Amino acid sequence: MDDTAAVLAARDVSKSFFGNPVLRGVSIDLHPGRVHALMGENGAGKSTLINILSGSLAPDGGTIEVGGRSARALSPSDARAAGIAVVHQELSLVSHLSIAENIGLGAYRCRFGRIDYRALGARAAELCDIVGLAGDLSRPVRELPLGQRQLVEIAKALYRNPKVIIFDEPTSSLSARETETLKTLIRRLKVEGVAILYISHRLGEVMELCDYVTVLKDGTRTADQPMAGLTPESFVRLMVGRDAGDLFPSWVPSVKDETLLDVSGLSGGMMRDASLSLKRGEILGLGGLVGQGQEDLLLALYGALPARATRARLLGREGLSTSVTAANRRGLAYIPADRKREGLLLTHSIRFNMLLPGFGRAPALSRRHAEKERGLTEGLAAALSVKGDLARPVQALSGGNQQKVALAKWMPRNPQVLLMNDPTRGVDVETKREIYLMLRRFAEEGRAIILLSSDTPELVHLCDRVVVVREGRIVADLPHGAASEERIVAAAMGVTSERSAA
Repeated sequence: MDDTAAVLAARDVSKSFFGNPVLRGVSIDLHPGRVHALMGENGAGKSTLINILSGSLAPDGGTIEVGGRSARALSPSDARAAGIAVVHQELSLVSHLSIAENIGLGAYRCRFGRIDYRALGARAAELCDIVGLAGDLSRPVRELPLGQRQLVEIAKALYRNPKVIIFDEPTSSLSARETETLKTLIRRLKVEGVAILYISHRLGEVMELCDYVTVLKDGTRTADQPMAGLTPESFVRLMVGRDAGDLFPSWVPSVKDETLLDVSGLSGGMMRDASLSLKRGEILGLGGLVGQGQEDLLLALYGALPARATRARLLGREGLSTSVTAANRRGLAYIPADRKREGLLLTHSIRFNMLLPGFGRAPALSRRHAEKERGLTEGLAAALSVKGDLARPVQALSGGNQQKVALAKWMPRNPQVLLMNDPTRGVDVETKREIYLMLRRFAEEGRAIILLSSDTPELVHLCDRVVVVREGRIVADLPHGAASEERIVAAAMGVTSERSAA
């Protein structure tokens, strides 16, 4: 396998933004029939390297080799012609176009000067069958949940029969069943001789799928070797320079007797007749397979989804919040899973985004408030280790640092209940640890958190209690000591129903 020539390679590439080096002389070789992992913390340079390999960015130095030919840089059209496709974590779909139209976007077959929709539909249906996406392909993608939009992104990459596929956190939004389908597809592509670059913070997937690994740290290559002999612990040491044992903070309960949220008979969206309570200082986990109603439960509590309840008391007031504004005034805050579409204004500065929730109460960035705002945002940045010029657009940050900004913006309002939708999705190991420490600190300060997570170990190690949702109903309520991965997964799959395991 390694005797074959690299189909795509980078040689000593460097790149800087705003004077800050992001890549420093990085090299990588992608070979046919090899699944090559690219690992590193958020901010290590992975996204920049992906963009250079796919023609979206030009390096400041170094060269790109495609099929043995060397070039200063690739253009997007060069990359497409060379058979390079990217499955982006942050989806590159057109929301008002249909599933089929998105799959063939930019490569439509035409007859007599018009799109051949019959050929497009047949090819799209074939690819949707491969990736496990069922249903009417004429639906606009905006109607699909996030996990199914990710499947459309994968089918779109396959449409051009690529020689190289770059997968950037492809399973972050997928259910367990969809993830297994993707793994089968990757093994099939490997046999067919496709070169695969695989980026994931889920170490189990990397260990299972990949043959070779390159590790980046602070823009430099710190490892480039076969997977043989590596363990999850050795991966963490390569990425962050320490053992994985202290990823989760020690569980020390800080739950108080005071109930901040108490709801019975809540129905809204997919949720049916849910009863839920939350005490001060508690981290309550929401588990279950993707798309079972957990997100609807959070949105209903936040006033962003029409819902009703037989009884509801939130932060001392009767009834559910009737709007997001009302929920914010009560002391609730919501951190969405899709930070780029729902949590941040990407083209605005880091400072602007940190101040967003306060703009309704005070003039935005006025001279009179400028000094106060500068001190506030610098304090938030220091507390969350967001480094560099806060005047930069937030889109210049890595995914992990963007997530920190999405969290930081709520802190000046001192929310008492945080509703968190998969806050560590697509976030590296070290940033996960920082977020875990922050959540534990919030609980110790007397706030409360409802944490929806697709990462089962996160629920097990971090939460004081875990409720599991299946088909819109809460089917298990597990205290910390009883919330094992096995019990959570069993309840999520309907193997058992443990509404109370206390």
